[in-house]
Amino acid sequence: MKILITGAEGFVGRNLAAELKNQGHEDLLLYSRKNPPADLERFAQECDFVFHLAGVNRPEKEEEFMKGNHDLISALLSHLQQHGNPAPIVVTSSIQAERDNPYGRSKKAGEDLVFEHAQQTGSEVFVYRLVNLFGKWSRPNYNSVVATFCHNIARDFPVQINDPDAELELCYIDDVLDEFKRVLAGQATRDGKFCRVPETHTIKVGELADLIAFFKESRRHLELPNMKDPLTKKLYSTYLSYLPEDSFSYPLKVNRDDRGSFTEFLRTQSHGQVSVNRSKPGITKGNHWHHTKNEKFLVVSGKGVIRLRKVDSDAVIEYFVDGEDMKVVDIPTGYTHNIENLGDTEMITIMWANELFDPDKPDTYYMEV
Repeated sequence: MKILITGAEGFVGRNLAAELKNQGHEDLLLYSRKNPPADLERFAQECDFVFHLAGVNRPEKEEEFMKGNHDLISALLSHLQQHGNPAPIVVTSSIQAERDNPYGRSKKAGEDLVFEHAQQTGSEVFVYRLVNLFGKWSRPNYNSVVATFCHNIARDFPVQINDPDAELELCYIDDVLDEFKRVLAGQATRDGKFCRVPETHTIKVGELADLIAFFKESRRHLELPNMKDPLTKKLYSTYLSYLPEDSFSYPLKVNRDDRGSFTEFLRTQSHGQVSVNRSKPGITKGNHWHHTKNEKFLVVSGKGVIRLRKVDSDAVIEYFVDGEDMKVVDIPTGYTHNIENLGDTEMITIMWANELFDPDKPDTYYMEV
């Protein structure tokens, strides 16, 4: 199947082209401003399916709205009709098409052309009035508040908020792509004569800015956002894509002493915390127990032994561990425990605890194994 994508170098176009290639579609006809107009006619003659994603939303001159949002689709439809090509067409419009402003009028005019084309030719058309899109590769300081906030906050630039209580309806680019793949499979989500992306999210502008600021600060306090919330998960993935390329890495606080070191890596409110423990040869750490806190130890380098003893018993349980044969050892509540490095090199252990460390309630009691 030959798929024509107009606006192929735009936000939606780039993401769609990448995903279609992932799905095995190799015959993509990519049309952008860099192409000569003759390519549009040639592509319209050859294609089996059309995604018309090209458009203008912030031109220098008002008359460019109509040129970008009406004239281009008019040319595309004329080429399809000229060559008798009944290819189905997906068109990305905007909720602004309902409003009486230059942008909205131009998008509405483009919609009308598409519906007229369907009546005249019998071609299937799928018109999506999209809400505020966000995701990787969207241009900041252009038409996406999410992209602008992510870009600016990642760089310590200010963000402008006129009304923090204003509500935004957002749609994630991957959800758009999932819907477009459903269209190709004959399963478009219809809503009257229009189509829609079924999954959108709402958030207040001020809350959006605060959440993205939390993402930035998470490198300092190590706490991950709540990935169970679909919008938070999508926004966090988006935020990371706007990091400056020289800022992907960040340091951790390493707590060192003569035994080795202990470094917290990640903290979560719902799933506890992960740390890295390094022990020098011959060193034993631990010798304590917990009422409720439980842990998992995973030695990833070196050799050692984990010893456990129920606090009211004399029987000692030993688990020998080796980074060459990785296995997890659960540390149950009510068992005092320690870990000893038996090798000649430093032993490295990944440690997970089911709760964040609270200095006011550490739930940690000294007792030799």
